[in-house]
Amino acid sequence: MIYQSAQDWLDAPRKRVLVYGMSGLGKTHLSNMLRDSGAWFHYSIDYRIGTRYMGEFIADNAKAHAMKVPFLRDLLMTDSIYIGSNISFHNLAPVSAYLGKPGDPDKGGMPIAEFRRRQEQFRHAEISALRDTPYFIERAEALYRYPHFICDTGGSICEWVDGDNPDDPLLKELSRHCLMIYIEGTEAHTAELIRRFDRAPKPMCYQPEFLQQAWADYLRENNCKEDKVDPDDFIRWAYARALAHRAPRYRAMQKWGVTVSADEVAHVSSAPEFEALVARALDRRD
Repeated sequence: MIYQSAQDWLDAPRKRVLVYGMSGLGKTHLSNMLRDSGAWFHYSIDYRIGTRYMGEFIADNAKAHAMKVPFLRDLLMTDSIYIGSNISFHNLAPVSAYLGKPGDPDKGGMPIAEFRRRQEQFRHAEISALRDTPYFIERAEALYRYPHFICDTGGSICEWVDGDNPDDPLLKELSRHCLMIYIEGTEAHTAELIRRFDRAPKPMCYQPEFLQQAWADYLRENNCKEDKVDPDDFIRWAYARALAHRAPRYRAMQKWGVTVSADEVAHVSSAPEFEALVARALDRRD
């Protein structure tokens, strides 16, 4: 780890961290709070994915839908209108909308082959965005003069790394530049995330092997054909299973850094409080 003790962390003139864990446990809350303090650069992996690596996919998908409308098609063909995504730190919906859901097209679904293709695009995009972390650390300091840096990762980081492999190339690179901080939830947090997702299901990215098994199991259990799957029903059904699948993968990553609880994060309201929380986490590790 780049900080060997609590005192080492507190004395560091440049603090660099990467936060990871299930979506909804406080990663972006911390990142926004630190950015608003004025001394921290907030590097959002999801924002980088949506702008640098999937921006064209998202815009072209919107254009493809617009081209089906004669009025809009004529305007597009004459360069009279422009279509693009209005993605921001606070609005990452264009990425989710592009990922979509598999199933019945009459209910907003897409063929599973197309869904898998977009999943693979996202996988490559997320890995590339994570690998850009060192570049943004340098950029934040050289260009904007930010002394501190936080990398706000997506919930699927655990799908692309092997925490039990001491030579995992992505984890080695990230931990060489940042203190990795795992935000750990409880069973109560997991239950609340499932309830929240059930009220408003949204697309997410799955490990290919997990998706293949989940899709096959869903079709068998519900005795339905691929083009008759209710898209929202499938992603609701898969969500709790995806969380259970990810839990041991997150735990395997813990050895690469420190762990804080979601309850601790919820009580942090300032940069000094965050720094104190990380110091306590380093003390616990010792």
